[in-house]
Amino acid sequence: MDDGLRVTDRLVVPAAELRERFSRSSGPGGQGVNTADSRVELSFDVAGSPSVPEPLRARALDRLANRLVDGVLTVAASEHRAQLANREAARERMAALLREAVAPPPKPRRPTRPSRAAKERRLAEKKRRSQRKRDRRVDGD
Repeated sequence: MDDGLRVTDRLVVPAAELRERFSRSSGPGGQGVNTADSRVELSFDVAGSPSVPEPLRARALDRLANRLVDGVLTVAASEHRAQLANREAARERMAALLREAVAPPPKPRRPTRPSRAAKERRLAEKKRRSQRKRDRRVDGD
């Protein structure tokens, strides 16, 4: 847990820039449910981090805009009963969010047209379908 958070091959968030808060978790826990602080909130200041390069920071701030509070990204984990498991889950969730946020934008789609053969197949199928329906009709005479 002492090492940094590996987001990509080139981007590693140092452990000093991550803040963890622990609190009581709701849900199962038996006798220890009222004493164990197993819920984990992991926070990372995306806007003020010196370890994130400027182009990646701008992209992350733009893509995570609705999840940030004053430039800080917070992830909570409380699905496990053990604090250590919740810490791992929070770190994995944080890494996945950051990985998606700093990923390069997808290549723009090049619009294409259907080929002549595809158009002919479509029209032939339409003719077959209309003929089939025409054959099902009951004539009035």
